[in-house]
Amino acid sequence: MGGFDLQADWGIMLFFIKEQIMSSKVVRAIFPGSFDPITNGHFDVIQRGVKLFDEVIVAVGRSPVKNQLFTPQERVEMIKELVKDMPGVIVESFDGLMVGYAASKKADVILRGLRSLTDVQYEFGLAMTNRAVAGIETVFVMTNEKYSFTSSTLIREVASLGGDVSNLVPENVYRRLQERLRFKSLSR
Repeated sequence: MGGFDLQADWGIMLFFIKEQIMSSKVVRAIFPGSFDPITNGHFDVIQRGVKLFDEVIVAVGRSPVKNQLFTPQERVEMIKELVKDMPGVIVESFDGLMVGYAASKKADVILRGLRSLTDVQYEFGLAMTNRAVAGIETVFVMTNEKYSFTSSTLIREVASLGGDVSNLVPENVYRRLQERLRFKSLSR
């Protein structure tokens, strides 16, 4: 009758302690990519990530194998302009292995967007490798279906051939893309 149940009371106390610890910890996610250029699909993933994590670091990688249209600094500038009113979003560039960069930033997770089944297979391999190499988990979010077919590579290709990609990239990026492609065609 109103007795003391040590096991039940201890379980309740542990639950409240865990909730207090978890609620005070900042959860930091790294969203890596080349973002050359950033697309509306990428921006959608950032917006979803901000709802899930306290901090989202958009990590602009320098890829020696990709034919890049914008320099890493230009990409950082475009993304910073895009997220300037989004608290908790940091934009930086990095060199080297992404897991090394994530460790240096004390990231808890890697954030990745999925567009299609093809992405799942590729991203699964990356996530398993990152876990094996660095012990970091990957969280996947599905991008909005209206962006499921877009990629930076496709956007660069269509834009370079004169196609209208204005509905696939943010407005500031579209302007820079047009300027860059106009400059490239004049310098040929």
